[in-house]
Amino acid sequence: MSQKTVRLTMAQAVARFLTRQMTVIDGNKVPIFGGVFAIFGHGNVAGVGEALHGIKDTLPTYRAQNEQGMANAAIAFAKASFRRRFMACTTSIGPGALNMVTSAALAHVNRLPVLFLPGDVFANRRPDPVLQQVEGFADGTISANDCFRPVSRYFDRITRPEQIIPALRRAMQVLTDPADCGPVTLSLCQDVQAEAYDYPEAFFDEKVWSSRRIEPDADELAAAIAALKAAKSPVIIAGGGVLYSEASKALAAFAEKHGIPVVETQAGKSSLPHSHPLNMGSVGVTGTSASNQLAEAADVVLAVGSRLQDFTTGSWALFKNEGLKIIGLNVQPFDAAKHEGLPLVADARIGLERISTGLGNHKVDAAWTDKAKAGKTEWLKAADKATATTNAALPSDAQVIGAVQRARGGADTVLVCAAGGLPGELHKLWQAETPGGYHMEYGFSTMGYEVAGGLGAKLARPDSDVIVMVGDGSYMMLNSEIASSIMLGAKITIVLLDNAGYGCINRLQMATGGANFNNLLADTHHVELPQIDFAAHAAAMGALTRKVDSISELESALKETAGEARTTVIVIDTDPLVTTDEGGHWWDVAVPEVSNRTQVNEARKGYEKALASQRFG
Repeated sequence: MSQKTVRLTMAQAVARFLTRQMTVIDGNKVPIFGGVFAIFGHGNVAGVGEALHGIKDTLPTYRAQNEQGMANAAIAFAKASFRRRFMACTTSIGPGALNMVTSAALAHVNRLPVLFLPGDVFANRRPDPVLQQVEGFADGTISANDCFRPVSRYFDRITRPEQIIPALRRAMQVLTDPADCGPVTLSLCQDVQAEAYDYPEAFFDEKVWSSRRIEPDADELAAAIAALKAAKSPVIIAGGGVLYSEASKALAAFAEKHGIPVVETQAGKSSLPHSHPLNMGSVGVTGTSASNQLAEAADVVLAVGSRLQDFTTGSWALFKNEGLKIIGLNVQPFDAAKHEGLPLVADARIGLERISTGLGNHKVDAAWTDKAKAGKTEWLKAADKATATTNAALPSDAQVIGAVQRARGGADTVLVCAAGGLPGELHKLWQAETPGGYHMEYGFSTMGYEVAGGLGAKLARPDSDVIVMVGDGSYMMLNSEIASSIMLGAKITIVLLDNAGYGCINRLQMATGGANFNNLLADTHHVELPQIDFAAHAAAMGALTRKVDSISELESALKETAGEARTTVIVIDTDPLVTTDEGGHWWDVAVPEVSNRTQVNEARKGYEKALASQRFG
């Protein structure tokens, strides 16, 4: 029997295929691709551009201002969708493609799905070297897009039109696999984009993708249950996997039934409501005192959906109990077995349910649970003090956070941030009550993610109040998607904290004995310091803007602009040196062994002392 076919260009086949991929959310079948971000150039406008035009009423194409910005927005869309939906991004072959490599690494580190469709060189090589082509003197197959290889979960270069059939099928497997999830790059040779092929009609059949929920191995499950039954001082670390598995209710039920306190990573924050009595808040380098005192004493740590990054573990010096056992409940074996942990390879929700069944009515000694609750009470007093209104000429980041929380910290709020000093303060102090209400990109700590990330979160959650907090340094790196948010009618509120430089790294520089150098603008090599009017800059892109001079003015501005339909930017000057002293933990930042500076030598002594607490192996 002959197979029915349809003649399409390779690019048209890609576009049609994307429209036929579906998923089910809350009982409703929806397209799994939320759209395509595109900046066209000579390497994709004729092929992919024409193909996307043909489906623009089915799959929207969004024009961005910067390739990295649009990729960050696409990734934020996937994160805000708990990886259930995602986007594609297409560029031309040279700088446009390479501008997305940083974003690819961001998605790779954070295990977030995004489909990159950069243009590439001519497969037939007739016009070589074409505009923007990178030539390897010893390898004729190399192109700029090879830079995507180490930061893609799957990479393929399409040099013939029929190759897109297995490539797209493999791409979808990776994008929807909870363990392998991450960025996919399909490098599309620009001449092949325009080549026609008789594609099987079955290739374009509608397919519904569901979230795979991996059941635990019986032996691994038994080992985890035995360890928890024997534990005297267990702690649960809630990582991003809790949110991606939509396991928040299961986590709350588990903690309540067995009396085990919960601490949260940056990716896992909002897994439990801040108000939940067993939610101790952030853990590790940017942790609360409540969380870290428990982590130091813990004899068993149940790490749920966490890759146990150094900020979570205090560079592996946080856990002081010599008999510590780590249970790695994770869909990815690579993460589950870290640091001699007891691996429990399973979906977070299923794993928690199966462990709880095995534990039966077992409950931790009430003294341990009571100690956790008492620690949280003390921490909340410190947090309230740090975030209280101030009349200082230059408020702290914490005081700004307090103002945003009081004015707009509702159940429908999504707080977006990424890099600098703010993530540490927000991890400790922001009070998220709804899963996904805290949206932090700290796996790659990507400066410039914030504004674009806010746009992506708003596209994923149009009914949410998306608030972006960003420092002046990060804003200067990538702010152009303010214009995109105006174009798309995707209102976000941006609170821009201007401390006149890279305040976070300046504080780290000082803490390691270094001199104030090249971080705050005043300490840079300069002839004249720029006086940047951030409000005027954002207004030039179409945003509503305000410059406020105090915490009380900030609160008023946030309340007054809450109902605006247009993206709003509120600017406030802040102190670059003040940070919340309470909570937190040592972080391994190597200090020079020899220096002419006394401050560095003293810092080295403290560093060597801290190293003694570090676990290895």
